[in-house]
Amino acid sequence: MTRLKDAPLTGVVLLFIAIIFFIECLLGAPIGEHWYEIPIAPINVSSLVAIGSITGDTFPAHEYWRLISAMFLHGNLAHWFLNSLALFQLGSLYESEFGSRRFLFVYLMTGICASITSALHMPAGGASVGASGAVLGILGALILAIRRSHLHEERWARFVMYQLMFWAAVNVTLPLFIPVIDEWAHTAGVISGLVLGFLLPHGHRPPPPATRTVDVMPYEG
Repeated sequence: MTRLKDAPLTGVVLLFIAIIFFIECLLGAPIGEHWYEIPIAPINVSSLVAIGSITGDTFPAHEYWRLISAMFLHGNLAHWFLNSLALFQLGSLYESEFGSRRFLFVYLMTGICASITSALHMPAGGASVGASGAVLGILGALILAIRRSHLHEERWARFVMYQLMFWAAVNVTLPLFIPVIDEWAHTAGVISGLVLGFLLPHGHRPPPPATRTVDVMPYEG
């Protein structure tokens, strides 16, 4: 089982997202009429816009910093929790198998691609936040990383790859049924992840210590 100690940057990103969400709650706490509404009660939209959500004016106003800041913001407690859970599962697996530098590169690049696509299609007065574009980027990259690496020789890895393909399809089609989900960010995240998974080289891990004849540097992909 993959642990965060094998994926330190995933842990850092998760902690940063959690801190940012705590700050969001201080600025515009989600309050529902009943206690059970709290997980889905939205953060105050004006607060999200003020601290970095994607808006329809992101490019016209040259507020390019929103393309990155929006990747670390979330609309409510359930949004933050589900994205964090997915990032923990996918990010820790990707980072532990293919290296921390590659994880961070894919996370940031696919997240920015998702933000750009979202901003280009954002209507006036709209706003979008969430790590889902970057998380789905990791998912897309992981599909082809498994397919192109030594892992594809293992049955469990092929099973994981097929599951990831299923969830990629679900997340691309889900916005058709739940309009509040940013379909452009989801689609761009998956596609950019697949592209990076295809383009980035994937080598083989070093052999087990007992069979090594020379020292080998830790595997980074």
